[in-house]
Amino acid sequence: MSEKSLFEKLGGKDAVEAAVDKFYDRVLQDERINYFFKDTDMKKQRNHQKAFLTYAFGGINNYNGRSMRKAHEKLVKEQGLNDSHFDAVVENLATTLQEMGVGGDLIKEVAAVAETVRDDVLNK
Repeated sequence: MSEKSLFEKLGGKDAVEAAVDKFYDRVLQDERINYFFKDTDMKKQRNHQKAFLTYAFGGINNYNGRSMRKAHEKLVKEQGLNDSHFDAVVENLATTLQEMGVGGDLIKEVAAVAETVRDDVLNK
């Protein structure tokens, strides 16, 4: 029997979707980063993030958005998206998962997945 994916360990589709919704509620309250989303269609953003994280965590690949590099290029060039902003996103994600009762080891796995896209998000 194969080991469960991170997606399955987190609770699958319903859990990931709930986490994304709670995460964006938190992000939109965080003055360090909420201005990056002021002109964003948040329903579309949430759906993209749900599909992306499902795939990134080992679930079904229904993500059809742009690459991380392309999707964030304008934010880096025009709004100065940098490591401190990325750190704030990871912090908000970890806090969201912690509040949902996810254990520390799984939160570390999630953070490790996030770190794999840092350079692409920040166009390094």
